[in-house]
Amino acid sequence: LMSMEWEELIPRPSSAFLRVRCRTCESEQIIFSHTTHTITCRTCGEILAEPTGGKAKINGPVLAVLG
Repeated sequence: LMSMEWEELIPRPSSAFLRVRCRTCESEQIIFSHTTHTITCRTCGEILAEPTGGKAKINGPVLAVLG
């Protein structure tokens, strides 16, 4: 019972690392969900994520949420 109360009291982070696939070249890259910089694909240069002041705008399919 005590551990259940601690789980409710301690907030979990809303941020995570995301595995995103590029829409242009299909390569995969791991990016931070709340990035403060524009993230481009390492292979073709396509913009994968743009900062918005909070959660980033992700421009591609998210394949997995890590961590």
